[in-house]
Amino acid sequence: MVKRITSQDVADLAGVSRTTVSFVLNNVQRFNISTETRKKVLEAAEALGYVPLASAQALASNTARAIGLVMTRSPQYISSDAFMPQIIAGMLDIVKEQKLGLLIELVEPGEQRQTYLKLIRAKHIDGMILLTPRNDDEGLVELQELNIPAVVMGRLISATGLSSVDIDNRAAARTAVEHLIGLGHRRIGCILNAPVPYSSAYERLAGYQDALAQYGITPEQNWIKSADFDPMSGYTQMKLLLEEANRPTAVFIASDNVAIGAMLAMRDNGVRVPEDISIVGFDDIPSARFFAPPLTTIRTPARELAQKSCFLLLDLISGRVKPPVHLTVETELIIRQSSQRLFNG
Repeated sequence: MVKRITSQDVADLAGVSRTTVSFVLNNVQRFNISTETRKKVLEAAEALGYVPLASAQALASNTARAIGLVMTRSPQYISSDAFMPQIIAGMLDIVKEQKLGLLIELVEPGEQRQTYLKLIRAKHIDGMILLTPRNDDEGLVELQELNIPAVVMGRLISATGLSSVDIDNRAAARTAVEHLIGLGHRRIGCILNAPVPYSSAYERLAGYQDALAQYGITPEQNWIKSADFDPMSGYTQMKLLLEEANRPTAVFIASDNVAIGAMLAMRDNGVRVPEDISIVGFDDIPSARFFAPPLTTIRTPARELAQKSCFLLLDLISGRVKPPVHLTVETELIIRQSSQRLFNG
């Protein structure tokens, strides 16, 4: 077995104490260590190929060497969300590269404030990424006031000084609905991905309304439904939409995960896609091209969103940038077989 190189080995080679090695390698500045001593330690560490343990680095630098992903979701939602594995994979790309830990925390609605503060005060994490929190989340203001490094993955309608990484939900939704209008549809329904207090749902509804208004189309209010992230809610809301006497010829569904249930409700009720109703989704989850029929949708680069959120959070933790910083990731309309031109309407 190959012997693991320790900080004591570095100390012996450099002719200094183990404590001095720890302070030099973790760039602790509060002690007066000469430039010559620092050079000796660094050269010894390089010669031996020494890599400090993350836990030791954390103790020496008084940091957790970990970041958190905090989601205001129920466990049932997480298990059914096909978008989530891409987010986690994108974060793992960065935390592994940076030799950090990743703590994932689920927060029930109403418990956000206590959870945010508990994570920081217990020093489990150095900063957090908040996955599309609600606009009425009172804990967000406190995070800002306490100057806690945090990045919102998504964008908040409420005015906070927190940094964010997001897509332009409103423009993307407008593109999706304009595609249906371009195919001749005027009776276009909408099933939102979530209740409107979630900023993504609010923005996607606004994009839907923008597109209709641009073409002089008045939306039917009873054609607008709110799902709750998962396929079952999509099934329920589509079933309600199909019960309308004058149902739409096309539906914009603001989440592919919701579209899974919605399209099943259509099949169960003898409604064909796209012959009877055209569908456009949102996210382009990996299974979207395997739907029956393959789903026309807005491609959201989930992995890139997660990676950029991690990099921004690390910059905030290190002080390289000051909040708020807002970054936007591009989306793309992917046209498949679930939408077609309206031949009679």
